[in-house]
Amino acid sequence: MEAEQRQQRPEDEPGTGVVTAFGRQLKLLRVRAGMDRAEFGKRVGYSSDTVASIEQGRRIPQARFIERADEVLGAGGLLTALKEEVGRAQYPAFFRDAARLEADAHELFLYAVQAIPGLLQTEEYTRALLAMRRPLLDEDTMEQRVAARLSRQEILSRWPAPLMSFVIEEAVLRKPFGGTPVLRGVLENVLLTGQKRNVEIQVMPNDREDNAGVDGPFTLITPRRGDQIAYLEVQGRSILVSDRDEVRSISARYGIIRSQALTPRESLGFVEKVLGEL
Repeated sequence: MEAEQRQQRPEDEPGTGVVTAFGRQLKLLRVRAGMDRAEFGKRVGYSSDTVASIEQGRRIPQARFIERADEVLGAGGLLTALKEEVGRAQYPAFFRDAARLEADAHELFLYAVQAIPGLLQTEEYTRALLAMRRPLLDEDTMEQRVAARLSRQEILSRWPAPLMSFVIEEAVLRKPFGGTPVLRGVLENVLLTGQKRNVEIQVMPNDREDNAGVDGPFTLITPRRGDQIAYLEVQGRSILVSDRDEVRSISARYGIIRSQALTPRESLGFVEKVLGEL
């Protein structure tokens, strides 16, 4: 299979597709149960405005809302049956296939050159990154994407635990996105996550004369069943590479990058050093 380009499609946006279908189903069940939005919202723990936004397909509901709504309305699974599809809709269209593969990964290897990887981010750091997007994201979209990115981190506590390796450029550790307190918080989270037995974090120092990662960032995903896949992303566009020869080449490159970076033990010490300089 050749490398496949993932581009934005109109049906991927909130207000269409599965998000709209869920909203219509929710409204139908709510009206059938004889509840107005205020009463239903009170029972599920959300405002009537939020309920209206979900019913109109303008807001993507979180999993806890779907589960609670199904229970309150006695839907018998009609709403929770859509939870997985609705959950995928919370990601940008270009990332949805990668998110599905990531959630089922046996191994994840990632080379980061622009920002702290999403799986290591704090809520404040994620919010700061999204606030810098141009064109600007609306508030609902920002909240959805913050929640979606944080929900991905459930993989860190999954069992059996996937083997995870991150190589992060030193420059990334020093970029004060959101301000110094935000940077300090995310670096502390990197240290905490790096202590997990299934996670190895390495730093590529700025003074390295040899760096096989000059072609840019990438992620290698090995599903529980199936061959390793490479994920490449730039400027809101993404490519999933499944051609075996091409993936083998990218995997070999990652091995070289790891050998050129600091060891995991040295890297955690380096992150502590950067923290101490803030």
